[in-house]
Amino acid sequence: MKALVLAAGLGSRIRGVAGDKPKPLLRFGDRSILAHNLRWLAASGVTEVWINLHYGAQMIREEIGDGAAFRLRIRYVYEPELLGTAGALGNIAEALTETMLVVYGDSVVRFDLAALLAAHRGAGAEATVALFDQERHFNTGIAGGRVRIDAEGAITEFVEGVNAGALSSLVNAGVYAVEPAILDLIPQGAFADFGRDVFPAMLAGHRPLRGHVLDAQGYCLGLDTPESYAAGQKLLAEGRLAAA
Repeated sequence: MKALVLAAGLGSRIRGVAGDKPKPLLRFGDRSILAHNLRWLAASGVTEVWINLHYGAQMIREEIGDGAAFRLRIRYVYEPELLGTAGALGNIAEALTETMLVVYGDSVVRFDLAALLAAHRGAGAEATVALFDQERHFNTGIAGGRVRIDAEGAITEFVEGVNAGALSSLVNAGVYAVEPAILDLIPQGAFADFGRDVFPAMLAGHRPLRGHVLDAQGYCLGLDTPESYAAGQKLLAEGRLAAA
C-alpha cells in the first residue's frame, strides 16, 4: 500500500506557535504531527510513503529520515514552488499505478483505514474522501470542505469556503483513497487543489466520488492555527484520544 503525505505547506497561521519549524514537525504529545501520521499509516498496512516538501524541507528530512524507524520506505519530493494538494499527487504520477492514499500532514487523524479502503474498492470509486461528522466526532473545528452524500455514500455536493458550513455537518478529514484514473484531472507541473479543482470536476463529470464517514472512535484534529492546536492539546491531555 502506498501513500502521499502532504507536508509542503507554509504554516503561516501557526508560525507563532511553531516558530521556524514546518507545521508537520509541531509537537503533539511526545512526537511530531508527521510522526503520528506515519505511525498510523504503518500500523494500517502502508509500506511506501512519498512526502512532498517545501518550507523547512531539510528539517523534515533530518527528523524523519528514510522511514526505517516507522517500518516504512519513504521518498521525498521537493517542490520549488507549491503545487497544491492535487498538484503534489500529479508530481508523482508515475507512483500512482494502483489505489493510493493521500493524507494531509498538518492534521492528526485516526480511524479504521481498512474500512475506508474496503468501501472505496467495493464501490468502484475513482476517489473516496474520509469524512468526520462535526456533531459526533472529536475535532478542532477544522475548516475543511463540507460534503453531502446520498444513502449509498456517493458525494452529491462538495463545497469549500466561508459558506460551506450551511451544507451539512460532514467535513473533509483530509484523507483520500484515489485511483490512477483521476490523473487526467490534474495538470502536470501546475498548481491544483482537490477541494477546489479535482472534486468539483469529478462531480461535474458524474465520475464516481464517494464519501466515507469515520467510525465512532475516529477523530480529526486540524492543528494549523494556535486555537486548533490548543484545542487538540487539551483533548490529548484529558486522555480523550484513542491511540494518539
